[in-house]
Amino acid sequence: MKRFENKVCLVTGASSGIGRATAISFAKEGANVVVSDVNEAAGELVVNEIKALGKEAFFVKCDISQRAEVENMIQKTVKTFGRLDCAVNSAGIAGTLSLPTHEYPEDAWLQQININLTGTWYCVKYQLIEMLKQGGGNIVCVSSAAGLVGQPDNVPYCASKHGVIGIVKSAAIENATKNIRINAICPTAIETPMIMEGRRKLAHNPEALEAAINLQRMKRMGQPLEVADVALWMCSDQSTFITGHAMAVDGGAFA
Repeated sequence: MKRFENKVCLVTGASSGIGRATAISFAKEGANVVVSDVNEAAGELVVNEIKALGKEAFFVKCDISQRAEVENMIQKTVKTFGRLDCAVNSAGIAGTLSLPTHEYPEDAWLQQININLTGTWYCVKYQLIEMLKQGGGNIVCVSSAAGLVGQPDNVPYCASKHGVIGIVKSAAIENATKNIRINAICPTAIETPMIMEGRRKLAHNPEALEAAINLQRMKRMGQPLEVADVALWMCSDQSTFITGHAMAVDGGAFA
């Protein structure tokens, strides 16, 4: 039997990268999937891929920094599928600036904090409300290697991703005896549009790409599916004694 047969799984940031790989992996493992993102066109493509696998899916547009949109996302999930078994909170941004802490502009700081940190809290908050009603569930939040160590010239991203781990650990303790597990994943250099075309533009900067690869002890970029596999394992019955954990998915970078 597939690990998530007839389960209802929600993935934010599901239009590309780690989120997309996670949403499709849930479907391959038998789940019905809620695909959420701000990119509606790309999200609908993911929905079509899932339906082609014979599973049910729908797209809900959601800017996670907006509390009402997150609440609506959860309400639509429950109205459509009746429950919420698993949630992977992958939505986030990396920003576009590389500046030291004292030079970072306030608006750019607030944008990342509002999406990566407050947005993740909104997601966990409303996911928990539903899971507490139904008596259980699993939540995984995508943090970052920058949630475990400092990252120069990228203070809002680093601070927000450290904060995600704080949310995870606090909520995990609160719900440890309530059949709800909450964990975090901390990827390093994963080959996604965010890292290849985002702040560092690795796809267009051979020196920066080589530096990112060399940081990984395996001497290669990670792949979105490799992170998705960890997310599914954390949501599955194969990890029932694990909660409040922040797992590096790092190709040995932190070894």
